[in-house]
Amino acid sequence: MLCAISGEPPQVPVVSRKSGKVYEKRLIEAYITENGKEPVNDQVLSVEDLIELDTQPTVYPRPPQLTSIPSLLSMFQNEWDALALQYYDLKRSLKETEQKLSVALYQNDAAVRVIARLQKERDEARASLAKIDVGRGAAGPSTNGDAMQVDSAPLPAPILEKIDSVQESLSRTRRKRPVPEDWATPDAISAYTAQSTSEPLYPGGTLLAVHDSSDLALVAGNGAKAGVYSLSNNQLLRALDGETGSITSGLWAQDKAVIATSSGVVKVFGADESDTSSFSVHAGSVNGVTLHASGSIVASVGEDKTYVLYDLQTMQTLTQVQTDSALNCAQFHPDGHLLAAGAVDGQIKIFDVKSGTLAAAFDLAAPVKCVFFSENGTWLAGVTEGSTTISIWDLRKAAQIKSIETGSQVQSISWDYTGQFLAAAGTGGVTVEQYSKASKEWSEISKSATPSTRIAWGKGAHNLFSLSEQGVITTFGR
Repeated sequence: MLCAISGEPPQVPVVSRKSGKVYEKRLIEAYITENGKEPVNDQVLSVEDLIELDTQPTVYPRPPQLTSIPSLLSMFQNEWDALALQYYDLKRSLKETEQKLSVALYQNDAAVRVIARLQKERDEARASLAKIDVGRGAAGPSTNGDAMQVDSAPLPAPILEKIDSVQESLSRTRRKRPVPEDWATPDAISAYTAQSTSEPLYPGGTLLAVHDSSDLALVAGNGAKAGVYSLSNNQLLRALDGETGSITSGLWAQDKAVIATSSGVVKVFGADESDTSSFSVHAGSVNGVTLHASGSIVASVGEDKTYVLYDLQTMQTLTQVQTDSALNCAQFHPDGHLLAAGAVDGQIKIFDVKSGTLAAAFDLAAPVKCVFFSENGTWLAGVTEGSTTISIWDLRKAAQIKSIETGSQVQSISWDYTGQFLAAAGTGGVTVEQYSKASKEWSEISKSATPSTRIAWGKGAHNLFSLSEQGVITTFGR
């Protein structure tokens, strides 16, 4: 019998109940005390599971190498040499392990430093965004919808349904829509002269928006103040406070007045002062705002290379879309499914409103100052900074089909509801261009030498209103 641990005949043999193996009693008891299990098959084993065998003691002869002192010394020398070699191997293995550990610790330290730096940059970026968002939103208790969204967020399903339904209803009837019977004729417009002028209102002349169904006009200049002006009574009815920066653009959204400021704020004014909301989403000047055909969605464009959509029913920010250039102006397509934005890089960028993707781009080779869709749904007019011409593009052909020379620097353009008349305001005065479907030709039917910065049509095109740099509103009619 041989011990399953030492491989030598046991002095006090015992057998395991679990495996039937024979062990030296002192070796197996020491193993059980340390591990508590069978060394052969790792089963749980206790001292009680051992059965001692009754055998006759065996006397083994002494090995020859232990019969003399020289033999013992030789054996001790061999054991010492073996121990020395084992020690050398252990020392070398320890050194290699220390080197591997050192490299691992260095890599871990480098990784920790990189993670710490990235976390610091992330926290600084979040803090900067929070300052932009909270700092601007804290201007008053009535701020709404000012959560900054750097990434383009998908539009809510109700908004997408609204855009689709408006496009379907308007595009289906657009080409068959007749010119209203009471609409101004070319002969009438050609006879327009300056009928009245207002007192200087807001120097700078940055905003003139005429309400569709009333005689009210939204007026502003270089400062932070705007006003609601009665065109029939020649009277300023209400002052609107933009608070900071100068007012750059504005519009009427049904009975709500919307203004944009160079401080990055879009403010919405209701019937009274308590019904006021503001959005602080842009990280820079808001250069233009435009109203969707539904009447409840407003878009703003700014120097931060983004455009933002707002829901005026819930007063919430819908999405913010990043572009590749600062934007100066914008207008929704008459059907509401496209958004045209004039950019500093000289392009008119056409975006799909639902997805926020770039659908087309028209190159004008200079910073775009003003864009305006025709009500026919296929033409888009654009003006660049310092230019005396108006470029007209066909969306179907994605090409420029006409360049109208006005003779003076153009500041603002406006198409009438029927798409027949295109008015332009500039340093040299006000002109009206007419497109004749019969002859397919453009012709200038009206011209006035009144220097103007903004132009707008009145109800039924029976009046034309211009705003001068001095803040004077001139009414043209007959």
